Amino acid sequence: MHVAHLTLHDFRSYAAVDVELGPGVTAFIGRNGQGKTNLVEAVDYLSRLTSHRVASDAPLVRAGAERGLVRAAVVRDGRTAVLEVELNPGKANRARVNKSALPRARELVGLVRTVLFSPEDLALVKGDPSERRRFLDDLLVLRTPRLAGVRADYDRVLKQRNSLLKTAGAARRGSTNEQSALSTLGVWDAHLARTGGELLAERLALVDALRPYVGKAYETVARGASREDAEIEYAPSLELPEGSTATPDRAALTEALLAELERRRGDELDRGISLVGPHRDELRLTLGNGELRLPVKGYASHGESWSFALALRLASYDLLRADGDDPILLLDDVFAELDTERRDQLAALVADAEQVLVTAAVPADVPAVLAGVRYVVSDGEVSRAD
Repeated sequence: MHVAHLTLHDFRSYAAVDVELGPGVTAFIGRNGQGKTNLVEAVDYLSRLTSHRVASDAPLVRAGAERGLVRAAVVRDGRTAVLEVELNPGKANRARVNKSALPRARELVGLVRTVLFSPEDLALVKGDPSERRRFLDDLLVLRTPRLAGVRADYDRVLKQRNSLLKTAGAARRGSTNEQSALSTLGVWDAHLARTGGELLAERLALVDALRPYVGKAYETVARGASREDAEIEYAPSLELPEGSTATPDRAALTEALLAELERRRGDELDRGISLVGPHRDELRLTLGNGELRLPVKGYASHGESWSFALALRLASYDLLRADGDDPILLLDDVFAELDTERRDQLAALVADAEQVLVTAAVPADVPAVLAGVRYVVSDGEVSRAD
């Protein structure tokens, strides 16, 4: 799979730009603030319909414009499809494939697969649990696009339930009808447990599939490490039924969530927020051998943290590749963040990918093994280097 042509209209800093691409390595070279990251961000947006830099679509649309457009010709198994998404801040986005409109924009997710490396990846190991949950869910959706709907449904139910918990909590204090609020809450408990059980089952299966790839990748990028040094473990917000971690059973997980919601009902009403469910779970990252294992966050050195972040991305790439589809690799200013050894190791590992798109401030930041087509990005203009 590779992108053969990228067109942007009113996306980020670009009023309009067209870039010819192809298999192999393409590097975009330019000083900070010139727009090189906007190009790889656009390709990644087509893959996931979210940005790695901002939480909403509004900043993606060029200042002063009403809407933005990302269009790419994607080649897969020798066949070309034109994917397009129109960004409409405050309204529903629109998506098309070969000029035919899709019923929902999210149906575009997964038609092109990307794995993005960026300086923000350090947040995967040093940031809040939400960063690691997002990492898992993004990977889930790339592997199984229908889960975008499950993820959206869970977020919607969670928002509604949290609103009701505040109302029901006030009802306990006598300000509204308590019985009515609690009765409605039971309905939303069932919705949360159903969508949460499915999401939880998928996450557990994903972590089990990803684990060996993480160990292998860490051994490759960390000096003197073995594949047993790096470990990932899913830590749910409730005690799971015996055996459900190894072979996730959606029905059993749904029942377990319902039981835990009932048990924690008083605490949730007091605090006015949902305390049980996948939104409270964690992906634990640890380093060490045998019984001496320590969490990466708070204990790992800067180099170890970077190695683990790289291992998570490389493991994602290897897992997607094992599914039978070579994802597009996006390396956004990542080499400037790495020491020489990790820079060369990462470059060697990804050099044989079908398509690699690299951004760098100066040509020297791009390792020699990734020599390929180069574009110069300056003042919003993208021109091919001689």
